[in-house]
Amino acid sequence: MSQRSYEVVEGFFMQEGGARYGLGEVLPPRFGLIDRSDGRWKTFRQKIDQLNTSSPAGTQYKVFFVGRHGEGFHNVAEAKYGTEVRPRPYFVVSFYPNNPLPRRKEWNNYWSKENGDGELIWGPDPELTTLGKDQAKAVHDAWKQERKFGIPIPEKLYCSPLTRAIHTNKISFDSIIPQSQRTMIIENLRETTGVHTCDKRRTRTYIEQTFPDFDIEKELIEEDTLWDPEVRETHAEIDARMRRVLDMIFGKDQEQLLRVMNHRQYILPTGGSYLNLI
Repeated sequence: MSQRSYEVVEGFFMQEGGARYGLGEVLPPRFGLIDRSDGRWKTFRQKIDQLNTSSPAGTQYKVFFVGRHGEGFHNVAEAKYGTEVRPRPYFVVSFYPNNPLPRRKEWNNYWSKENGDGELIWGPDPELTTLGKDQAKAVHDAWKQERKFGIPIPEKLYCSPLTRAIHTNKISFDSIIPQSQRTMIIENLRETTGVHTCDKRRTRTYIEQTFPDFDIEKELIEEDTLWDPEVRETHAEIDARMRRVLDMIFGKDQEQLLRVMNHRQYILPTGGSYLNLI
């Protein structure tokens, strides 16, 4: 277990109050920054610099701009067949709250284990839908808008190895970041693994050939050995995996501003949210 501890610094973003429970707008104005002034991002950067300058030895402050992928074909299928409502360690707002009650269990019990239904294909590793691409474009437009007010470009970018996340990252930052700034694909930033075919990633060779402008960490091997067709990853296992990502970032990165493209909100064992979806 990591010896590091992580806390959220409050007072900057409006998502803080509801982020621990999956609440809040998907794409709030100013990415949720509370300060509405024209000089908001300059002030924000100065405050983060000040926090790091005055922090005691061993303490670091980093800003994570965290995004979820746009709609994929698996999301359409889950809406079509419904998801069983189960107790969770945190409250999550459903994408599709109006599913017919008798069909709630069909996705988890059967269809999530298939690659498609003859109409839709969602496994393995589905693509973005047209709506999903439009959602990524909306994020791109939001970055473009906030650039007018001096939002700092992330100094380091990380991404899940799943296709829907990589495409979302690519669309979101098209013409926003310099071409020389490459996103690093990290195996442990992926969706919950196991059973659901939509969460089985493609090969390293496929990723290299399809997304040549992305870097891939050396730990990501050719085949997806993390995905088990019989066993679904637990919340405790997800938490441990996300801690390893944070430990890696805080252990080796000197940059203060980072962009992470992944799949959902993850919670620390203390109950504090460290990846707030924006």
